[in-house]
Amino acid sequence: MPIVTVRDLKRTYKQGLLEVHALRGVDLDIEPGEFTALMGPSGSGKTTLLNQIGALDKPSSGSVKVDGQELAGMSKAQLSGLRLNRIGFVFQAYNLIPVLTAFENAEFVLMMRGISVADRKARVMQTLADVGLEGMEHRRPAELSGGQQQRVAVARAIVGEPALVLADEPTANLDSKTGNDLIALMRRLNAEKGITFVFATHDPKVMEAATRVVNMVDGEVAEDIRK
Repeated sequence: MPIVTVRDLKRTYKQGLLEVHALRGVDLDIEPGEFTALMGPSGSGKTTLLNQIGALDKPSSGSVKVDGQELAGMSKAQLSGLRLNRIGFVFQAYNLIPVLTAFENAEFVLMMRGISVADRKARVMQTLADVGLEGMEHRRPAELSGGQQQRVAVARAIVGEPALVLADEPTANLDSKTGNDLIALMRRLNAEKGITFVFATHDPKVMEAATRVVNMVDGEVAEDIRK
């Protein structure tokens, strides 16, 4: 069963007197374990589609299922639970909590789930090691480079072992080498742990690493290539 099923998905925004058709009847299935890049120019709808899959926005019409659950029929509490337990997010701007250490930022999801202190510590320390941040757990975001902050964001996204990780332009604020290192890290996590990744990106390096590339134009899927 696909981990994501999108059917005839439409999203229209009001901008003053204008209607902006961000998504125009998108159909898409994401299979477990895929490493998928949503590509396209600004305004193509890729970030809007990512937000729909992550239950961060509601469609104007159509259907989105994640992990077999129809999002439209879920309450706010159920959607929050889905995001907490089944979906990890990596944002372009990192979205780390400045006053918390790398350990505490990564731990936050597990605290929200009510995981025991001992279990949290073991899982966070292992995850930080997995993303190459062993020994940096007590540093706050301001004491880390951009690449290291993004690694903390990846650790936070995967520490709860979600079924799906959604990443919105995760390499946009990184230099070329750091971006390449981050892509390699996420590709390794995908291969070793079977985590499904979906990216919204302009970065050709992400497209090269992806096992599937979905090109979007004007709110529609123009091309869908599995490698």
